[in-house]
Amino acid sequence: MQKVTDEKLMQQAKNGNLDVLKILFERHHLHVFNFLLKMCGDRMLSEDITQDVFYKVMKYRDTYNNGKFVSWLFTIARNCLNTHFRRGPKEHEPIETVAQKQLVNDEQQTDYSDLHLALQQLSASDRELIILNRFQEIKYNELAEIVGSTPGAVKTKISRALQKLKTIYFKNV
Repeated sequence: MQKVTDEKLMQQAKNGNLDVLKILFERHHLHVFNFLLKMCGDRMLSEDITQDVFYKVMKYRDTYNNGKFVSWLFTIARNCLNTHFRRGPKEHEPIETVAQKQLVNDEQQTDYSDLHLALQQLSASDRELIILNRFQEIKYNELAEIVGSTPGAVKTKISRALQKLKTIYFKNV
């Protein structure tokens, strides 16, 4: 049996077959969770936001416009994470502050790699691009759609972010 594409499954969900959302969840929840975990460094928060992402996939399935499903999914994930940290300084700390605290906690633990520590020292936007491109294997065209840019600009930003990461990594090793 041939594997049905994510796009066809999402089209079925859009047409009312909500059972196929389970297949999409099974295929992608770990990718979304890992992206969120690398972005914020908080396992519980990443689990909560991952659930919220798939809730929004179900709730806003009518807004899916037959594009790449992964691009649409990670756009939702980015927006959920940003919304979480924008709710107000009284409720939540900005993502940069959380990343710095996570960096301090990571340095106290020995089970994190030097690469992970270097990644946490990048700005949130640079870290996001590297994680989506290198860890989640999202291509430049799709990534450009997610971040609202052009593929050429995204490629340049990723190249610069990788240079920063390389500098940080070799400085710490």
